Amino acid sequence: MRAIFKKYPVITICIFALFGIGVFAIGDLNKGEAPVTPAVLVKPAIIPSVEREVIGTSVEGRAIEAYLYGKGETHLLFVGGIHGGYEWNSVILAYRFMDYLEANPNSIPKNLTIAVIPSANPDGVYRVVGKEGRFEVGDVPNNQKLAESGRFNAHSVDLNRNFDCKWKPKSTWKNRVVSGGSKAFSEPEAAAIRDFVLSYGPDSVVFWHSKANAVYASKCEDGILPKTIDLMNAYARASEYTAIKSFDAYETSGDSEGWLASINIPSITVELKTHETVEWEQNLAGIKALFEYYGR
Repeated sequence: MRAIFKKYPVITICIFALFGIGVFAIGDLNKGEAPVTPAVLVKPAIIPSVEREVIGTSVEGRAIEAYLYGKGETHLLFVGGIHGGYEWNSVILAYRFMDYLEANPNSIPKNLTIAVIPSANPDGVYRVVGKEGRFEVGDVPNNQKLAESGRFNAHSVDLNRNFDCKWKPKSTWKNRVVSGGSKAFSEPEAAAIRDFVLSYGPDSVVFWHSKANAVYASKCEDGILPKTIDLMNAYARASEYTAIKSFDAYETSGDSEGWLASINIPSITVELKTHETVEWEQNLAGIKALFEYYGR
């Protein structure tokens, strides 16, 4: 060893120095301290960008919430539960969509921002489900009469007759006369959606309803916007719901989709097959079709 040191003093010192560093590192490990991993090897976790905004309150004071995902310049809006407890499955579908976005943030094209209003009529939901906030299928009682009462808000107004498109104080639902409110946007729930739309500026809006097993285009006085037809066909083709340009089962007035058409925002109504099923995979396929349509 001495001979090697005399012949190669610098190299020998370097070897001992490196050996000493290794001994200290082993000593640290023996003390239970984790080795330092170089920063370049650490893969950062992907945290989805989620913003929660209370956009208004119901007649009975329950929050109406919007959740926003992504930061793109193109804005899409999805709305569930405008008919409250009567169409409670549309609320569950909206929450399933939110779960998907939070678990798969990279599914959102970078140029998109997605807003979800999961429950646009929380008083109607509460009347049927009996709990606030999120719920599941098993929480809903099998009571058709109770469910039908949950269609309306706490003023007994059909919220999808309270928007400013051919509004009337009395409108129809199936063979019934229903209230459209005292004037367009007289109800706080409809006003909350209006104000959010005007501030958020969606490029298109999807409303989830039940039950007709179809995707409907929207129109008001000036007919169907061309892009609405594109959205209807894209969602219907991917989800395998029937595409229908015009709802004519009975006359309606003051519907939210028609109001959007009147302010040049394309909108479609997606009707689930029943009042009890969520049909998540079908609707995910439709959602992805819209992501592809708008994404880049």
